[in-house]
Amino acid sequence: MTQSRDLIVGIDAGTSMIKTVAFARDGGQLGEFALPNSYRIAAGGRVEQEMARTWTDTVAAVRGLASVVPDLGTRLAAIAVTGQGDGTWLIDDDGRPVAPALLWLDSRAAKLVDEIRSSERNAKLYRRTGSGLNACQQGAQLAWFKAHEPDVLSRARTAFHCKDWLYFLLTGERATDPSEATFTCGKFRKRGFDEETAGLIGISDLMRLFPKVVDGVATTHRLTDAAAAETGLPAGVPVSLGYVDVICNALGAGLYDTAPDIGCTIVGSTGMHMRLAANADAVTLNSEATGYTMPFPVPGHYAQMQSNMAATLNIDWLLDLALDVLAAEGVTRARGDLLKRLDERVLQAEPGELLFHPFISDAGERGPFVAHEACAQFFGLRSRHRYWDLMRAVIEGLAFAARDCYAAMGTLPRDIRITGGAARSRALGTILAATLDCNIRICSRAEAGAAGAAMIAAVATGCYADMAACAEDWVSPHLSTPQAPDPVLAARYAKLFPVYLDARLGSRPVWKQLAALRAGDAHV
Repeated sequence: MTQSRDLIVGIDAGTSMIKTVAFARDGGQLGEFALPNSYRIAAGGRVEQEMARTWTDTVAAVRGLASVVPDLGTRLAAIAVTGQGDGTWLIDDDGRPVAPALLWLDSRAAKLVDEIRSSERNAKLYRRTGSGLNACQQGAQLAWFKAHEPDVLSRARTAFHCKDWLYFLLTGERATDPSEATFTCGKFRKRGFDEETAGLIGISDLMRLFPKVVDGVATTHRLTDAAAAETGLPAGVPVSLGYVDVICNALGAGLYDTAPDIGCTIVGSTGMHMRLAANADAVTLNSEATGYTMPFPVPGHYAQMQSNMAATLNIDWLLDLALDVLAAEGVTRARGDLLKRLDERVLQAEPGELLFHPFISDAGERGPFVAHEACAQFFGLRSRHRYWDLMRAVIEGLAFAARDCYAAMGTLPRDIRITGGAARSRALGTILAATLDCNIRICSRAEAGAAGAAMIAAVATGCYADMAACAEDWVSPHLSTPQAPDPVLAARYAKLFPVYLDARLGSRPVWKQLAALRAGDAHV
């Protein structure tokens, strides 16, 4: 890069927002612009997105970034793109969409997935992909198309994911990255698509739809004249295809480190827990065949992931209960009002008085176990317990769920980096450190996903010799000093965690009975 070309633009086309962020060569964030994403929900578990609009919204976000970052075009050194994972984005020979994109939220393939997961094929699939089969994945969605809408597939030439579609429009290249290729329909040890895996899903005849696998750390393609005209950016600028958004988030938040036993937890509406494996042999698979294994943008490395469906959704639910009571008495407050003293009040409550299962999502649970009927529950309530005892139990439940997820991926990490909406909560950090008995470091970077994609471009274009050097500049300054676990609290939670597990395992018949009763009531 020349000195005049000193900016990297990261594009992160997420489920809720399409973000564009400008970074200096040393990782400093110089400006950002975002627009809300748009998708529709329909009957039959359908969640779809108009592909053409995704592109026009991305173009608008890029042009918006140019309006807030002076001389963006003349200073631009590289572009990197990431986006929401899973899903199916189909185009024809001419590069036109043949149907609306299926998002990761789409569940129309659920019945097909349940059939495979209950068969002998499931264990074979899991050993190859390292990822539990789920209705949100492209392989399962293609199998659904094959069974129900074969005419759509007959018109399709290439199956993309969201970021792949944007990369195609930016560069003209039909490609996907190693992370999406592996858990879509691949073999994690070879970091790409795999025909035997496709056969186990029943789509070996659709291998023709899979594009080439491009590692954006090593390969870039030029911004086309047509894309330059639309975005207002200079033609010929190198464009790097980032890994899937969750990998880029982990990279930007500090999952990569030359030290051993590193983990990363994203605490948002859902909870995502990731462990770094230095080689394929270090990947730990589990008996429930859940989670994800994805190639990481460092040679030989993998990220293992487990996700519990609801994280801060549990906290929001309990806050809203209090707000409803206040509103009934004519008192108007917002969540933010209750959050102001949450840390103080939670930390004053007695630890481990109650147990809480944080399975409050209507979708049930998928990590580290799959149970669509799983639901949240308190254990141990007595008349002496008050509101903040419940809130402490909720946060402890989130920490136990994190430990449950990490345990399914092997030994607990020694050092975990936390990012996401609740990462700055002192109570959450204290409880999580003690529950996992590890050091906690908070990542203060707001746009970790776009930063991770831009880091891939920074290495690809020679700004850094390798990802370790890049992370030293881009990540380390944004990590807090390590917070060690409270040994007394850690000992308390170590005794409680087996009880949490016993309660989870023992509750499955109850969840099923409740689900059956609710389904019966719905048909009365």
